[in-house]
Amino acid sequence: MSDTTSTQHRKVAIIGSGPAGYTAAIYAARASLKPILFTGTVPGGQLIYTTDVENFPGYPESIKGPDMMEDMRQQAARFGTDIRYARIEKVDFDSSPKRIWADDGEEFTADAIIISTGADAKWLGIPSEEQFKNRGVSACAVCDGFFYKDMPVVVVGGGDTAAEEATYLASLCTEVHLLVRRDQMRASKIMQERVLNTENIKVHWNTETQEILGDEKVSAVRVRNNQSNEQYEIEAKGFFVAIGHKPNTDIFEGFIDMNDMGYIHTDGKSTNTNVDGVFASGDAQDFTYRQAGTAAATGCIAARDAERWLKETGLH
Repeated sequence: MSDTTSTQHRKVAIIGSGPAGYTAAIYAARASLKPILFTGTVPGGQLIYTTDVENFPGYPESIKGPDMMEDMRQQAARFGTDIRYARIEKVDFDSSPKRIWADDGEEFTADAIIISTGADAKWLGIPSEEQFKNRGVSACAVCDGFFYKDMPVVVVGGGDTAAEEATYLASLCTEVHLLVRRDQMRASKIMQERVLNTENIKVHWNTETQEILGDEKVSAVRVRNNQSNEQYEIEAKGFFVAIGHKPNTDIFEGFIDMNDMGYIHTDGKSTNTNVDGVFASGDAQDFTYRQAGTAAATGCIAARDAERWLKETGLH
């Protein structure tokens, strides 16, 4: 049984799992850095909620999200990563070495830290949304849009993300219904023009979702016009929520520079943060692409950046 009162030291600690965290662990372990990885409350990250993954290299027949994350976990463990099923709830990056505390009561120090805590999609919060997740409800058009090729879909949101999702889906789907709760969009002017000039996108102004309908899968969406209070149904096989994401970076506030949305600033093409020896990868710092492939790539970069930093500082 481990002594929860003692502090354990590692060269590299990785906070968070998912494609970024596990890839960072694979590279760090193969570089003989003997990393420890804390999975967080959702081991594998958001991909464990995904059914078929068809756009990650190496899986020609597609793969279930949980199965892909289990493959990554096993690969990281194979090279010696110490995987802990715990959540880091407190950090101190002003100390040297850095200090982190897990929710199981253990305290650790590390020379280098790789943050890969990801970001969660924002949801509407209606019961039917949860009921149909992965059965027609999605928060990623690039991930899941192909499954609704030649079908009608609904997109919710009025910002750039919603505009991008709607125009992307319009290239695949017969009709895209964009629900905007106000009488105007928040999206940039150029994105609004793209939406309004795309023939098979229909914008429903002043409109909010009341309920997602269906049996085993989504078949329609009941909506309400905020001005007239009229309710009506829209036939749809897919329902895409595009109202933004929330990066899981709250515990790093006060130590790490972030933008106003909470995404971590990194230096140029590197994963360097404003704190020496702390690196950020995946959706915790990427608010543009948010794909498993890009997350894995930044996980690789973070491990290489950490290895280089450790060598330059004489810690490895």
